[in-house]
Amino acid sequence: MLSTRIFTAVIGMPLVFLCIYFGGISFYVMMFFVSIFSVYEYLLIVKKYKPHSIASLIMATVFFLFLRFYEICCGCRCCMDRSSILAILALFIFFVIEIFKGKTDLSVERIAVSFLGVFFIPLALVHMVYIRNLNGGMQLIFLIFIEVWVLDTVAYVFGYMFGKHKLAKNVSPKKTTEGAVAGVIFGVLAAAVCRYLFISDILTLCEVVVLGFVISVVSQFSDLAESLIKRDGSVKDSGKIIPGHGGVFDRFDSYIFTAPVVYYVLMFIK
Repeated sequence: MLSTRIFTAVIGMPLVFLCIYFGGISFYVMMFFVSIFSVYEYLLIVKKYKPHSIASLIMATVFFLFLRFYEICCGCRCCMDRSSILAILALFIFFVIEIFKGKTDLSVERIAVSFLGVFFIPLALVHMVYIRNLNGGMQLIFLIFIEVWVLDTVAYVFGYMFGKHKLAKNVSPKKTTEGAVAGVIFGVLAAAVCRYLFISDILTLCEVVVLGFVISVVSQFSDLAESLIKRDGSVKDSGKIIPGHGGVFDRFDSYIFTAPVVYYVLMFIK
């Protein structure tokens, strides 16, 4: 119901903005729960593959904590080494489970499906924490959230009004090329407005245009990636934990690829 969606938004959005504003432990805790609930919902979506759900949730929790702990202790922004450690460890555990489980049919499939959830989702979303901890991180996170909201809204409206060509009809039939292009254009414009309002001391106009374009393109692809997972699992929403809005994975799917890409683009341009 529309009233439920509005009520949830009225309660939820101020909490999210407060976590972004204060940063530190509050934003980390928010992204920690977003990550864990997203993994949980992902495992429910792909349940037909019989993933290692309990082991995956435990590892996802430990991995998210480890990624943050490693950054604090080592002061290292590059996540290459720690990602390699986690990837090898996750695969080792899943292979151990399959080797001693007794049944070998579809074992590789279970390993692959479990690994995707337990490794990629926490690794991707923890980059939101990395961005928040950068110089000007609060403004950068607000920029990402605002732009994603603007481009999603514009893409939907333009797609509904003018859309004639399906963007990926087998994955998300309602998304159109016209809507996607409009989303990119207005996303970049939103980024430029954000720079004028509160981020001019952090990014140049050229940098914010590049970043705005990257966010606009990658966030829409990220949304399609989650739609592909849901299509394979034959579900409309990833969950029902957010009244009127579906699941946590639904609400943060745009940031799965966007967060790491934006982080490394920032590392490159800054």
